[in-house]
Amino acid sequence: MKTKVLSVDKMLGNEKKYKHAVDILKSGGLVAFPTETVYGLGALATDEQAVRKIFEAKGRPSDNPLIVHIGNPDLISLFATTISEHAERLIEAFWPGPLTVVLKKKPGIIAPSVTPGVETVGLRMPDHPVALELLKALNGPIAAPSANRSGKPSPTTAYHVADDLSGLIPLIMDGGQTGIGVESTVIDMTTTPPTILRPGGVTREMIESKIGPVTIANDNSDDQAPRAPGMKYMHYAPKAPLFVISSDIERLTEAVRTLQNEGKRVAVITPNELEVAIADWQFFVGHQLDKEAIAANLYGALRQCDLTEADTILAVETDLDGVGTAIMNRLMKAADGQRYSQ
Repeated sequence: MKTKVLSVDKMLGNEKKYKHAVDILKSGGLVAFPTETVYGLGALATDEQAVRKIFEAKGRPSDNPLIVHIGNPDLISLFATTISEHAERLIEAFWPGPLTVVLKKKPGIIAPSVTPGVETVGLRMPDHPVALELLKALNGPIAAPSANRSGKPSPTTAYHVADDLSGLIPLIMDGGQTGIGVESTVIDMTTTPPTILRPGGVTREMIESKIGPVTIANDNSDDQAPRAPGMKYMHYAPKAPLFVISSDIERLTEAVRTLQNEGKRVAVITPNELEVAIADWQFFVGHQLDKEAIAANLYGALRQCDLTEADTILAVETDLDGVGTAIMNRLMKAADGQRYSQ
């Protein structure tokens, strides 16, 4: 299969490109497109055969649910049975935006592979002009995980998508680099109190300011069907083993020196303030206090590490304020829970 890349970063004169994308989706094909978080790999959410192609292209475990993207909050009632007052408050406050709301699904509408083993569905309205225009042109729901091979860092540019999926999907819509850089927050509104299943761009503090206290879910055990993407499997991982390390320049430098003495080549991912002169490769992700920049640049840095010959990657942790929770969630997933401990 030849993969076509169409630039849609300018919003004028793209009607034929959107029609081409819609034709692919309606005929059961896949389209990669940008959102404000990461690039998504989309299929018509009501087409079971098309949705299965997402799992095949990504190499994604079949029990890992997908998020359904819609272009208007009024469409929620087509796919969900009950919308609580708290859910309505969050939708009003944060849609369009990086918030996925998990609700009880209406049976027999969304393709079964979108919600394997659960009676709920995650819905979100993305805040990106390309995603919204595509949803409007399609006039239907799009099931879309991140547009990468399963387990790898999520894509924040069309180049990242092509690097993973070229030859596996027919179309990539290139809308430039995404802004937020980590996936949406997923909140389960079927529990009391509501439960954040995956942290993201809409923080716990932001949510609680609208609806009061919420809880944070633990990751699923191996025998449970995950309620949201990112809960059960190792994700976001570069090729070389990654370890999370504290934000201490002396400890970081000593760790690099120790690993190099063991014959390893070391890449480090750090905020701009921490320069490690002896590292074999260093990738800066933004100022320590600018967590939005760190989130936006994190996956790109992980992918840059894959372009090196590093044997080990050290990534500096951040605190858990605001979007720091989402950053650390992704780093610990990429590290498979490993911290540098020597």
